[in-house]
Amino acid sequence: MDGQGSRGEVVCDGGTFKCRTILDLLLEKSINIAQKKKKRSTRAEANMKALFLSLLICTLLSLSLSKERCNSHDKKVLLQIKKHFGDPYLLASWKSDTDCCTDWYQVECDSTTNRIISLTVFAGNLSGQIPAAVGDLPYLQTLVFRKLTNVTGPIQPAIAKLVHLKFLRLDWLHLTGTVPDFLSQLKNLTFLDLSFNGLSGSIPSSLALLPNLGALHLDRNKLTGSIPESFGTFKGSIPDLYLSHNQLTGEIPASLGNMDFSVIDLSRNKLVGDASMLFGLNKTTQNVYLSRNIFQLNLSNVVFPSGMANLDINHNKIFGSIPPQMTQLPLQSLNVSYNRLCGQIPVGGKLQSFDYSTYFHNRCLCGAPLENCK
Repeated sequence: MDGQGSRGEVVCDGGTFKCRTILDLLLEKSINIAQKKKKRSTRAEANMKALFLSLLICTLLSLSLSKERCNSHDKKVLLQIKKHFGDPYLLASWKSDTDCCTDWYQVECDSTTNRIISLTVFAGNLSGQIPAAVGDLPYLQTLVFRKLTNVTGPIQPAIAKLVHLKFLRLDWLHLTGTVPDFLSQLKNLTFLDLSFNGLSGSIPSSLALLPNLGALHLDRNKLTGSIPESFGTFKGSIPDLYLSHNQLTGEIPASLGNMDFSVIDLSRNKLVGDASMLFGLNKTTQNVYLSRNIFQLNLSNVVFPSGMANLDINHNKIFGSIPPQMTQLPLQSLNVSYNRLCGQIPVGGKLQSFDYSTYFHNRCLCGAPLENCK
């Protein structure tokens, strides 16, 4: 009876007037313990899941970082180019076990496709011709070889395959041969610079067919013949035109009068005749360089574009007088020396801000900054 009584003993709470047996209390305690164990188990399970997720993220991130961006074909071509030049120090970063998109200098990859879009090799000790392999980089938009004085030979025909090319700069090299006609096939070209080379022959008229050309640099070569008539009919945009320091002959084609060049540089050639068609009040031309030719024109009759900033016509056979309109021009530089000009230098504008060397060695030009007129 005592044992059964103890197990059935009633415990009452005076505050709530609720009574429970010892068995009830033991059962409640057991339930509480079980619930605490379950909570601990749940927390442990959650911790395990979090740890697994962290490990998974780290693994995926590691795999992502270890995956090479560089396209395998492009990498192979670039290594061929390096080998062609004899593994030079300039291309030392081009290693087969590194990523050409992230670890190599002189190249740039497209951020989406990871294809090579730019190859710029500048100022180094490379020797030999530009390799044909450059034509095997099909998505190339920019190709630059410059200030590499031991790079020789003709312009590589394989360049014609680069149909996406926009920017082509092969300057300050020792390239020889002609300016190739196939360059006109590169319809996306906006910039073409072949200056400071030893290119010879005539200028191909087909260059005027490039619809997006914004600048054409053929200066400082050994080009001969006349300026193509087609340069007065550029398709699309009108490029800044640099043809100086060559051996060009003949007259400026009259068709160039139809063009509104922002910059035109024909200096240091053997050009003759009239050049006044390059000017005009309705044009936006700002920079004209015609020095050291054999041009003959009456400067008195020339009407200049209102925005003319730089004008150099020294060492020609230009006659007449300086027109008063020149006092209204926003000139930054001016040189009319070594011509056959006469009369008084108009007073006003920027004309007196230039020193005597701007005007000297003319037939009978006078007035400040030269001697007073008599």
